[in-house]
Amino acid sequence: MNDQIQMTDFSSDFWHWFIIIPTVAGIIWCALLAWQNSKGPKTTTEETMGHVWDEDLQEYNNPLPRWWLNMFYLTIIFGVVYLVLYPGLGKFKGVLDWTQRGQYNQEIDLADARYAPLYDKYASMTFEELADNADAMKTAARLFSTNCALCHGSDARGARGFPNLTDDDWLYGNDQAAIIQTLVNGRNGVMPGWEQVLGEDGSWAVAEYILSWSRDPINPDLLEKGKQHYDQLCAACHGADGKGNQALGAPNLTDDIWLYGGSHKAVVKTLIEGRNGVMPAQKELLSEQQIHLLGAYVTSLNKTAKQ
Repeated sequence: MNDQIQMTDFSSDFWHWFIIIPTVAGIIWCALLAWQNSKGPKTTTEETMGHVWDEDLQEYNNPLPRWWLNMFYLTIIFGVVYLVLYPGLGKFKGVLDWTQRGQYNQEIDLADARYAPLYDKYASMTFEELADNADAMKTAARLFSTNCALCHGSDARGARGFPNLTDDDWLYGNDQAAIIQTLVNGRNGVMPGWEQVLGEDGSWAVAEYILSWSRDPINPDLLEKGKQHYDQLCAACHGADGKGNQALGAPNLTDDIWLYGGSHKAVVKTLIEGRNGVMPAQKELLSEQQIHLLGAYVTSLNKTAKQ
């Protein structure tokens, strides 16, 4: 145990000095370099460096311009002052004891003090009241743009693998409790792959049967075989009628709305490989009041899209 502690301390001290020594040496070297180049030639005659171009163009050994050297010295002084005030030399925290986490927490505290009363006001309102409040929806739209638009799009219409929030198709339901649950804890959708059980032929048959609920079948001969496989493997989650199960997040297969594409090829790929959709939890990023406001905004999207 003592050996482990000593090894840890040695490793920590090693990296501490590994940062300090090259940094300080580099600053000193830069200062010496600037000082060396500030000196003029030792003789009164013009001294050249021996480099000649185009027969008569020569390089002279003259000191650097004073304005350039002064800027260089100011840069060195700035670097030294910065390393004294702020962390940058190994484990030395700096005179100001500044940390990026402390800066972040300070900014969060300032934002909370400024916006908390507003969010508290919105938290006391129902989803319906918030949907009718233009200022609340503007604030909610900014929350959505920051936290949700990357996946669901700025217009909330989603993309391949990311649900459209403006239609009536909801994997887990669109009541207030379901939406808040989704935002707070996230969702993990798991569709198992059936390649070992169905094979490619069986997967095509099941796809044919599933798609027959929303369009004319391409190969009616596969429907009976597909139904048999569906009843054995799929009905437990999606229901015998294919209407889905919001308690499980199992989608409705009869409405011709497809999260990963509704072509025969896309459906077969889903059956063979399965799908794993993840909606990240927002409870570590947003407060309860912000989630309440964002939930109201999400429920309003469907109404807005229909107008």
